[in-house]
Amino acid sequence: MVHAQFDPTARQALAAAAVDAKVRKDLSWQQIADAAGLSVAFVTAAVLGQHPLPEDSARAVAGLLGLDDDAAMLLQTIPTRGSLPGGIPTDPTIYRFHEMLQVYGTTLKALVHEQFGDGIISAINFKLDVKKVEDPEGGHRAVITLDGKYLPTKPF
Repeated sequence: MVHAQFDPTARQALAAAAVDAKVRKDLSWQQIADAAGLSVAFVTAAVLGQHPLPEDSARAVAGLLGLDDDAAMLLQTIPTRGSLPGGIPTDPTIYRFHEMLQVYGTTLKALVHEQFGDGIISAINFKLDVKKVEDPEGGHRAVITLDGKYLPTKPF
């Protein structure tokens, strides 16, 4: 893994180039993840600039997308995380997640603290899964699993 800190705009430009290549080559995120040998959620987040990829995975992704060696190196750098600018998001899909946390955030906090005590759920030691399932009432439902390690607050 490359530990140099690069300009966040370079990662943003790489994300845009990678998405452009994905679309031009008619690839799915799953196909890119398969080339990387990692989970689809992790690889998607990495390509979009939120995680570094291991060297072999970065080279495989860059090769599949037709990106150069500099892109493969940049995919290995530790990014400046956080993909949303300040304020309420305007993208409808991202806004709905914001809305879900506005409505259910205090409920989730209350239930986590009741079951685990004082602490947080890690977004570093974390797994994410998205599944499309049939809705018995017609259409589809999105099942999103957020699986984070519980980290208790430690007194000092």
